[in-house]
Amino acid sequence: MNIKNIYQLYINSSGIETNSKKVKQGSIFIALKGKNFNGNQFSKEAISNGALLAIVDDKSISACEKIIIVDDTLFFLQELASYHRFQLRHIPIIAITGSNGKTTTKELIKVVLFQKYKKIHFTKDNFNNHIGIPLTILSMPKNAEISVIEIGANHEKEIEKMCSIIKPDYGYITSFGKAHLEGFQSVKGIIRGKLELYHFLKKNKKVVFVNGDDPIQLNESTGMNRYIFSEKKKSDIKIKYLWKESHLESILYIDNMKVCSPLVGNYNLHNIASAISIGIYFKVPIEKIKNAVEKYIPKNYRSQIINRKNMKIIIDCYNANPTSMIKSLTFFNNNIKGNKISILGDMLELGLYSNYEHEKIISFLEKSNINITFLIGEIFFNAKLKTSPKVRKFINKEKFINWIKKHPFQKIDYVLIKGSRKIALESIIDLI
Repeated sequence: MNIKNIYQLYINSSGIETNSKKVKQGSIFIALKGKNFNGNQFSKEAISNGALLAIVDDKSISACEKIIIVDDTLFFLQELASYHRFQLRHIPIIAITGSNGKTTTKELIKVVLFQKYKKIHFTKDNFNNHIGIPLTILSMPKNAEISVIEIGANHEKEIEKMCSIIKPDYGYITSFGKAHLEGFQSVKGIIRGKLELYHFLKKNKKVVFVNGDDPIQLNESTGMNRYIFSEKKKSDIKIKYLWKESHLESILYIDNMKVCSPLVGNYNLHNIASAISIGIYFKVPIEKIKNAVEKYIPKNYRSQIINRKNMKIIIDCYNANPTSMIKSLTFFNNNIKGNKISILGDMLELGLYSNYEHEKIISFLEKSNINITFLIGEIFFNAKLKTSPKVRKFINKEKFINWIKKHPFQKIDYVLIKGSRKIALESIIDLI
């Protein structure tokens, strides 16, 4: 059975599922494999749970009417997504990638475009990798007016591969930062990886949105069909950022119109500006853009503010890398006045750079005006750099939880919580 025939079955199915326990009646189960799981083992369970079809790549499984064997199920999933995208090639897709701010930017773009388009398709949850992106594409309905797809990557050539599936018509790179250094090997590798989006857009004569105040974006997009937002005069959209004036909000001006976002942290200003610029490009009325941005309240532990007792908790713990960590701490140090503490978790996937980057954070904290910082995780705990009483280390979250139960915070105005996703620091919020 070829991809065209299976696609016809997919069109009439209730969707794709990779978890046998979540199979819906009439869905197609694709048996993916990972380090700790093998979906092939659950193909019969998927059928018994109502799957119309099970796609497997284990040759020891007997093929039958409801079980199809392919060479590689991940490759098949990606090919099916590519075929679906070709059928819906009339739907414009905006691809978003970058080291920091991808999801926040995607969400802002989504709420801005909702002011004009009512049928927007977009990446949900964290479906932004080599498995999540094909599943996202396959979820795109034929009546979608526009789509916003987030691309995550932890090594070179990954964005190139994802672009071959997504086939974006527009693209934007949020930033080039020290994320996934273990896979990219170096900052230069990170830049090369992110620029794979530019290469696709340039080759296919598509449009790139460019932050004109980022020299890498500006230089690398030369000769492309680009739409630039910047504080500089030579840009399509002129923006003025209020870097120093912002406190627990982000403020900027488009022409003479003030936009005040509840997103905490001036490091979010470029994310907001990109969404506004993309909205203007797609002819969303400017007043509606302003309204959408000002009403957008972040969630999923990204730049959120929670009022607890007499303190404000800034939660930015969906993920962390050296670039996003230092930006958050710099903002917290320079812009937030009062008694303040920070609770930081290990930054993961840094490879050989790990100890060096964690020690740089500790050095910053020692010189900062943050009253006390609690560092959680084995990497911070084992850092050889000596610390003063204003920096306290805990080898794991459980040790910190035991400590905080005995020593509740008092007379604290602000708390910043930030760490990598696997540390899951949001679980300590109720203890503060």
